Amino acid sequence: MKYVPRVVLLLAIPAVLFLLPWWTVVQAPTSGEGPLFWAGSVVFLLGYLCLPAAMFLGHGPAQSDAASIVGDTLLGVMWVVFSWSVIGNIARLGLLVAGVDNPARSRIVAVGVLAVAAVLTVWGIVEARRVPRVRTLDVTIPGLGRGLDGLRMVVITDTHFAALDRLRWSEKVVEVVNAQRPDIACHAGDLADGSVAKRRAQVDPLGKVDAELGRYYITGNHEYFGDAPGWIEHMASIGWQPLHNQHEIVGRGGDRLVMAGIDDPTGVGLEGHGPNLSAALAGAEPNVPIVLLAHQPRQVVEAAAAGVALQISGHTHGGQIWPFHYLVRLEQPVVAGLSRHGTATQLYTSRGTGFWGPQLRVFAPSEITVLVLRSPRN
Repeated sequence: MKYVPRVVLLLAIPAVLFLLPWWTVVQAPTSGEGPLFWAGSVVFLLGYLCLPAAMFLGHGPAQSDAASIVGDTLLGVMWVVFSWSVIGNIARLGLLVAGVDNPARSRIVAVGVLAVAAVLTVWGIVEARRVPRVRTLDVTIPGLGRGLDGLRMVVITDTHFAALDRLRWSEKVVEVVNAQRPDIACHAGDLADGSVAKRRAQVDPLGKVDAELGRYYITGNHEYFGDAPGWIEHMASIGWQPLHNQHEIVGRGGDRLVMAGIDDPTGVGLEGHGPNLSAALAGAEPNVPIVLLAHQPRQVVEAAAAGVALQISGHTHGGQIWPFHYLVRLEQPVVAGLSRHGTATQLYTSRGTGFWGPQLRVFAPSEITVLVLRSPRN
């Protein structure tokens, strides 16, 4: 009986995703009769049955890569079709006011929804699989010494190496990162989905990132769905410093900076894991500015209370597939970009370097971020 709610959820979500699009592009324009109605209904029924089965086989105990690719892609496509079905039915009201009668009204909406969804799906796949654009941003850090002025911190996050083999993409990302001449390189979590044995080939190119003052990595929530201790150990083996509720001191020109990192909250269920900012900052000098890697933006509440100068996060993917960012905003204080919290804390939320699940990005482009730290000009 304890699995009943999960089963209901697994069937209810696809039902919502498929029912409205079915009515919009099949039922309404055909008036529920004829060969197009029956053919379209069969397609939607097969899709409805395929989605939960593929998601269970791909992300459940079997961990089938082929099934996860099918399920994730179908999920993304149906989210796009569902979203534009909602918009299409709002447009239907406009056509009604304009005096357009059925079945023409329903057929215009159906064709429009299918056309827009098809274009956005193709474009979204291209956007998701491309090497991310570089976004460069100056960030003034109070108390930062002149010796560290201009320090280039290159941030990648949410690479989500998974069922799709993105080895070549990983190598190209490293090339772009190195081209930015990073002083510090950061990975802000959600490195991979799956075990080290299955995903290490895609991750290993990160060992070629060149950053003079250090390469730092923290866990995201997805590491805790797999093997977080294994990924911490593996990243250390390829030259990255895991910040597992700890900090390091970075120095240049006689000035210093605290680089700290905390675990994702999902790690609470694993012994020795879970965010512990007090432990991460233990022994840090009070007058040295702190840059904190924390996977989820909502962790900024504690960071602001502790006087952190800059928190770097990911997790949101910028919503990944519009308009999902409205749902993300219900859980997180920020979806993307630089924001201020408390009296002295800034938060940079990356839209992520890769993608999770559906290989689509719609109106939420990926990024490799260059944060250029600046000392105050006074």
